[in-house]
Amino acid sequence: MCGITGYVGHKNAGPILIEGLKRLEYRGYDSSGVGVIDLSTGHIIVRKTKGKIRNLEELIQQQNLPVSRIGISHTRWATHGAPNHVNSHPHADSAKKFLVVHNGIIENYEVLREELQHQGSVFVSETDTEVIPHLIASLYQGDFLDAVRQAIVRLQGSFAIGVLCADHPDTLIAARVGSPLIIGVGKEENFIASDVPAILDRTKRIIYLNDGEIARLTCDNVEIMKFSGAAVRPKIHTVKFSVDAVKKQGFAHFMLKEIHEQPEVLERILKSYLKQEEVNFPELNLSPGQLKGFERIGIIACGTAYHAGLVGKYAIEQLAGIPVFVDAASEFRYRDPILDEKTLLIAISQSGETADTLAAGREAQARGAKVIAVCNVVGSSLVRESHGVIYTHAGPEIGVASTKAYVAQVAVMFLLALKLSRNSGRTVPAQRESIIAQLRQAPAAYKKILAAKNQIAQIARKNSHFGCFLFLGRHINYPTALEGALKLKEISYIPAEGYAAGEMKHGPIALIDEYRAVVCVAPQSEIYEKMISNMQEIRARKGKIIAVATQGDAAIKKHSSHVIYIPATHNILTPLLTVLPLQMLAYFIAVQLGCDVDQPRNLAKSVTVE
Repeated sequence: MCGITGYVGHKNAGPILIEGLKRLEYRGYDSSGVGVIDLSTGHIIVRKTKGKIRNLEELIQQQNLPVSRIGISHTRWATHGAPNHVNSHPHADSAKKFLVVHNGIIENYEVLREELQHQGSVFVSETDTEVIPHLIASLYQGDFLDAVRQAIVRLQGSFAIGVLCADHPDTLIAARVGSPLIIGVGKEENFIASDVPAILDRTKRIIYLNDGEIARLTCDNVEIMKFSGAAVRPKIHTVKFSVDAVKKQGFAHFMLKEIHEQPEVLERILKSYLKQEEVNFPELNLSPGQLKGFERIGIIACGTAYHAGLVGKYAIEQLAGIPVFVDAASEFRYRDPILDEKTLLIAISQSGETADTLAAGREAQARGAKVIAVCNVVGSSLVRESHGVIYTHAGPEIGVASTKAYVAQVAVMFLLALKLSRNSGRTVPAQRESIIAQLRQAPAAYKKILAAKNQIAQIARKNSHFGCFLFLGRHINYPTALEGALKLKEISYIPAEGYAAGEMKHGPIALIDEYRAVVCVAPQSEIYEKMISNMQEIRARKGKIIAVATQGDAAIKKHSSHVIYIPATHNILTPLLTVLPLQMLAYFIAVQLGCDVDQPRNLAKSVTVE
């Protein structure tokens, strides 16, 4: 849950590393640091500080970073040790011969630390990372690569590391187990990074390092091998999106930009997977016969992706008639799940590097299930480890609170449900065609909702003073209520809970008074009247209601303080539209409160540790 960049080439490393860090700040912003080998002296020089990268830039202005042709840098999301100067990366051994940046967790660091202290190593931080340079130093006999390789086989846990050695000022070494790391291949320069945006302005030629691989980079060569030493022939991928995709392009925040990109994302998904009114997933790697053979489907995911999975459960069961269970990936493998070869497991992850989802997918495969990834990132760990993949085509998402990635996941869930319904024969062709026709209208519907953003901003301003929010939804919009509550608490820090509206009388109604705002997701559907009954119960207790309703529903105004309208669509597709007003409501409330929308406290974009 940290960001790593590294450079070796003929240019001055410092500015390149800092610019790369800025594009990774969504991965961690408790502290940051940069380390280089001074071109004139051969000494390792480090600059690091707590806080955001702008703090590091200010420090470098005061304490100049020397010219160098090689370096590593890091932006941190704290796990072991408080976010301060001492615990910031990079970390060095006592002699300052080796320098390390690290993403992940070293689970046996206490044992290693005690062992190294007995050998004379002096530790200065509270981090697990610091054992790595000390361990490498204890094994070093002049061969840089061999020392790193010996060290990493002793590490338990997950890690992606970049390592420098003062004795080898032309060599950068990288390795990974369980945490993402890529290599950028340039012309007379090479890079390492935690994610593509860090180096996209320098090269589009990317190598995705696999678990158990170590790489040696110089300015004109990249050599990859297994930890055992066996050579690996890497595959170089060409990134298709442009550097503009990771810039704000005039928007106040990445989150607002990504909300506005959602119509384009939906159009791209529909164009990719809907061919002549039939759903086709070219990389699913499952035949129609195999799909028919599954007796149940499991969906595993974390956070926002879990809510998309819940929508998928409703859609698949209703359209295809196949039993579906949904688990938080962090709990899945600890409940001894019952799986076999007749189980299809769908693993949803924006990054494809979510540690809990990866572990759950491995557990499912070990028990005989087929695993399909629903993922946004080509070449990610989840994609490589799954039997097949459905890409969400959302493009880079920089805002920590997911918006367009969620909408893309929900759209894919509907398309998958439609495909499965064709195989099962549960949904008649006329019904399936009607849903597809309405799905094709979703991008235009999004544009209509976005056109009402000033009205939503006004509603947000009028309700930003409430200290607690309750989000209610029923049936397939219950997950929408969960997602709306999550968005609000992620970026505004206002306590918010999502509930199935029918459960309100079983406890949450105790919270209702004139000091609480209640967001009711109430589009036209077969359970609309039941939702109205819930709203009447809230009004009787003086709760302030913000309703999300179908265009033309004038009657709902008498039950609500405010109404946000969405265009009419098929009942089952309403979660695709109802979530957009909730994203915008959360955004404008957070802005009104002066919160850091793109980088909310304590959160990181990609959760790569358990």
